[in-house]
Amino acid sequence: MDNSIQHLNNSLNWAFIDQKLDSLDEYRPKLLVNNKDSADFVLTPFLEELDRCRSFTFSVAFITESGLAMLKSHLADLKARGITGKILTSNYLNFNQPKIYKELLKITNVEVRLTELNGFHSKGYVFEHEGYSTIIMGSSNLTAAALKANYEWNVKLTSYQNGGLLEQFQKEFDKVWTQAVPLTDKWIDAYQIFYEEVRKANQRAQEALPFVAAATVPQTVFSSISPNKMQQSALTNLQTLRSTGASRGMVISATGTGKTFLSAFDVRNFKPKRMLFVVHREQILHKAMTDYQRIIGGEDRDYGILSGNRNDLHAKYLFATVQTISKSAVLEGFDPEAFDYILIDEVHKAGASSYLKIIDHFKPKFLLGMTATPERTDDFNLYELFDYNIAYEIRLQEALEEDMLCPFHYFGVTDFEFNGRLIDDTSMLSQLVTNERVSYLIEKIQYYGYSGETVKGLIFCSRKEEAIELSQMLNERGYKTVALTGSDSQEERSRRVTELEDGDLDYILTVDIFNEGIDIPCVNQVVMLRQTQSSIIFVQQLGRGLRKHANKEFVTIIDFIGNYKNNYLIPIALSGDKSQNKDNIRRYMKDTSYIRGVSTINFEEVARQQIYRSIGNSNLTALKILREAYQDLKNRLNRIPNLMDFMNNDSIDPMIFADEHASYYHFLQKIKETVPPLTEQEQKYLVMLSAEVLNGKRMHEIVLLDLLGSESLVTSRDYTDKLAEVGCSMDSNVIDSVKRVLDMSFFTEATKKKYGELPIVEFFEEQQCFKFHPTMAGSLRNNPYFKEMVTDILQTAMYKSSQYAANKPLTMYKKYSRKESCKLLNWHSDESSTMYGYKTKYQTCPIFVTYHKHEGVEASTNYQEEFINSQVLKWSTRSRRTLQSEEVKVIVEADQLSIDLHVFVKKDDAEGTEFYYLGKAHPDPESAVQASMINDTGESLPVVHMNLVLEHAVEDKLYNYLTKS
Repeated sequence: MDNSIQHLNNSLNWAFIDQKLDSLDEYRPKLLVNNKDSADFVLTPFLEELDRCRSFTFSVAFITESGLAMLKSHLADLKARGITGKILTSNYLNFNQPKIYKELLKITNVEVRLTELNGFHSKGYVFEHEGYSTIIMGSSNLTAAALKANYEWNVKLTSYQNGGLLEQFQKEFDKVWTQAVPLTDKWIDAYQIFYEEVRKANQRAQEALPFVAAATVPQTVFSSISPNKMQQSALTNLQTLRSTGASRGMVISATGTGKTFLSAFDVRNFKPKRMLFVVHREQILHKAMTDYQRIIGGEDRDYGILSGNRNDLHAKYLFATVQTISKSAVLEGFDPEAFDYILIDEVHKAGASSYLKIIDHFKPKFLLGMTATPERTDDFNLYELFDYNIAYEIRLQEALEEDMLCPFHYFGVTDFEFNGRLIDDTSMLSQLVTNERVSYLIEKIQYYGYSGETVKGLIFCSRKEEAIELSQMLNERGYKTVALTGSDSQEERSRRVTELEDGDLDYILTVDIFNEGIDIPCVNQVVMLRQTQSSIIFVQQLGRGLRKHANKEFVTIIDFIGNYKNNYLIPIALSGDKSQNKDNIRRYMKDTSYIRGVSTINFEEVARQQIYRSIGNSNLTALKILREAYQDLKNRLNRIPNLMDFMNNDSIDPMIFADEHASYYHFLQKIKETVPPLTEQEQKYLVMLSAEVLNGKRMHEIVLLDLLGSESLVTSRDYTDKLAEVGCSMDSNVIDSVKRVLDMSFFTEATKKKYGELPIVEFFEEQQCFKFHPTMAGSLRNNPYFKEMVTDILQTAMYKSSQYAANKPLTMYKKYSRKESCKLLNWHSDESSTMYGYKTKYQTCPIFVTYHKHEGVEASTNYQEEFINSQVLKWSTRSRRTLQSEEVKVIVEADQLSIDLHVFVKKDDAEGTEFYYLGKAHPDPESAVQASMINDTGESLPVVHMNLVLEHAVEDKLYNYLTKS
């Protein structure tokens, strides 16, 4: 029987007869649900199947714009590969809006038909692969809520071409498909008329019912506004802060989460005699004052503005621009105690002399600063300015989960190629404003679309001249656009924003004047036509569309990604990850399920590869970057951070300090921080613990060192009892390995020299006990700072160890070096220097595969290695090996010899020295064949190929990441 059919039989037996039976994970039937706690969504396997299919067939009743948007970049990639599909839908219950049919027509590699079958309510998706198909059937329509939020049940099944269920589906689909009508513009026009008639009839019927109409009449605006969940928590925290006697505090809140309303609620609670609200742009003043009037109420004369045009100096609630009130002649006219409550908006700008001048002058009872981005790249300590009092903090991810922001669909699209070269950092203006690039821009913004009836967009350009020229060229193509730059007056900006809101403009093109401090809730499309210079600016620009509005369900973010060096900042900005760990950033590229709510992150494949390339080429651990992140955290804490502080504040991954500077202590010395002195041996102890323990990959060393920290002597029994308590494996091999690591005998002579050669821990055989080496014990006893550093490493290591299985030597999909594999597989010494691609020892054989070889690799080491599928790896031995070679026979017969084969794979050499652990594998002896390869001199060398069958199929996201070139 064909192996693949046997695998499917095993999977069906597992699903329907006995779950204890062995089967390939890839073919197992699975229940698909949406679970935000585990970040499991129906959308994830749906897109995985779509990305690798050869064709697809959907039969689905209801489709929304947001649901379709989730698929658009994937469908664009399929089109580039020549892959087509079919969608069968209907206008059942008039659920599908006319616009969704227009959106479907844009997708030219999908044929869409409409059935008039009465009660058409199907939800079935078939993805055709080579030799088999995957079927997803259940409750999910093609809507954002169904694919990512609602409680849904769907079953994913795999069927071979002759499967009965697949044939039933195909027959039923074909029967309805042949009777359905093709989707055309003419059909949409007719449906539009019908849809509007039905909508108006429903509206008239509702208006004819007085009790219904009365229920929909809004309450008086002043009484209907109440704090949302975030604001309630922040208000409580502010009140608690003031009860401690604090006179200053800061609120860090994502754009669009209602900071102005929050401040108005707090002012209402505080009941000041007079209040001052300071902003940096006049555009914000009137909106802020209107919001305050809605919340607080009172007479119009209570509210006033202080700006270039108005001078309401005596208003109870005064709203002022920083430019006006910071003028000496104006400021000196105010008594320092004139206001008992002062608010500074966009307070991250407060390091400027104009802001400090205002803050130094006034003596309010309470000063509140509000910002979405408190991080600064200069030496100014914003946290110190507010006495380190952070009353409340909510960032983008939390705000999305709390449904405080408009959902977004981000599309990273490939920028234009000029003469076969992708737009990059050095592209001249003439290359940015060609007719071809404008056509390309229009093609993309039309394809990815927007929510609502008309586009209301912002386009961020790379330079002022580009914005002006592109605006003119778009206008020539029939769009209504205008370019706004820093030289335009506030009146001109306000007028153009009103025109955008009123539909008199389609787009405003700008460079950076709208990064912050502008409120245009109607914006339903944001186009980023420039490279990302900083993650802060990226989030600010994305945030321009995140305010909710009645006329949009979501906002479309279209980011044109060229060959830019800073592309690595995109996943950093979207995820909010500040670890500077490249593996984390790559993970956020291959798995975007971290984004909360029904928002999605999508990359066209070429754009995705551009970002991977940028990540590989970037230096995320440059001293300047680390120093800035360190300084920001130090400012926030008002002290030198320890390693756990970086973890607790989602900042730099502490392993960066070990990898780049030997230890955190050495980093502090490098940046000339004042720290107590350590002896040379103490420093080397920190280097060893930072390299071997801090990563948390094995808990056993951490547990022993922690016990010794409180006891001068730890018996073997005490140690094993503690290991059992925390769930660690306790066989003698792993405990012997721990001894060799901590007494240094595991390491090579070069590593011992680096680590100081002296043991950290000694084991006394007669007493069956562990003790610190006298030098280590003396340092811990006599140098409190050294003890503090060691304790910090152990606490951080224990925290990081939660990512790893305590009862197994290796954890699936985590990354390990060759040296770490020797250690964690309990080898007696570090033999990584002679391991090369594989080595068999102590009944284990770690196998290391670099999936995409560098172009310059020698022919004699350019082995043919590839995944046949997600559970079978075609693998090659070293050259000059035959089926009769002893090392080959051992691997072919590994199962009979009880030798564990452990497979490690990395995408390419840009990933450094660590490999993803894919679990144990079993050789397929029948697949072992002797072949030949040609070396650089033309000599034919023998080599053996064989299939390794993994015990568990590689998870789809990692599989796709590893295999795509």
